[in-house]
Order: sequence, then structure tokens, then C-alpha cells
Amino acid sequence: MRIIVIAVGRLKQGPERELAERYRERFESLGRKLGFRGLDIVELPESRHADATGRIAEEANAIAAHIPEHAAVVALSERGDNLDSATLARHLGRWRDDSVPCAVFLIGGADGLSAELSRVAKIRLAFGKATWPHKIVRILLLEQIYRAGTILAGHPYHRA
Repeated sequence: MRIIVIAVGRLKQGPERELAERYRERFESLGRKLGFRGLDIVELPESRHADATGRIAEEANAIAAHIPEHAAVVALSERGDNLDSATLARHLGRWRDDSVPCAVFLIGGADGLSAELSRVAKIRLAFGKATWPHKIVRILLLEQIYRAGTILAGHPYHRA
């Protein structure tokens, strides 16, 4: 199973990109041993539409174009569920074991994800009630994907 993170906005060179890449690389190395075929990050440009409704629609079209058929979709949303790391690991492990071809995590733009993308998601995931900058959300997500891999591997990185 492949894992894809589709994010509106680009991380510039610097510590955020380096940390995100570090977690992606860690998962890549561990994930191959667990039956995962990679962790890809798709960065999409932010819409320049004049109003929020138009921006959300443009970004939704761009995101939808990158979601493979039969993917398990996870939408990051401040109104999502606060899953613990072990639960996220169980979801990824179950999808892998059920031969789901791909798990796709969606990070919308500043105006959020479209209602349609939220509806197609199997899970709506939040990292607490706080509002986080998108670049921090990406790092948190990549760390949690790596942590899920360590949980599935029985690695001591996760100590709960």
C-alpha cells in the first residue's frame, strides 16, 4: 500500500522542510519492511481566486485529481476526530491487510477542504482543538505516520 500526503501549499527550504523530509525518509525505510510501498508528498499551489468559496473549489479540484481510485482518504480538519497514535496505526495496518492500494491524507489550504472532500474521507483527523499552521500540520502528520509504522513494527519509538 502506498501512502500519499496531498497538501495545498509548499514548504520552503528550511527547518520545516528538513524535519518533514526526515520523517518521510524514516517511514520509507521502515515502511518497506511492513508492506508499504512508499510515502509520497504532493504539494499543490494555493488558489489565487478572489473569494474563499472559489479558492476552496479550485483547490478541491486540484486535490481530487491526485486521489487514486479505491484509496482510503483521510481529511485533516480542525473539526475531525482526535485519534490516538495506536488507532491511526490500526487503520493503516487494516487497510494494508485488506489490500487497499493507497491511503491518502489531505491537507487543505487556508480556507479548508471542500465539503465534498470531507464527505469522501473515511476518517476526518484533527490534531487537537488548536488551529495549527499548515506547515506544522504536515510535520505532525508525517511524524504520526512514522509513529504508526513503528507501532506496527513493534519498535520502541512509541512508548504509551
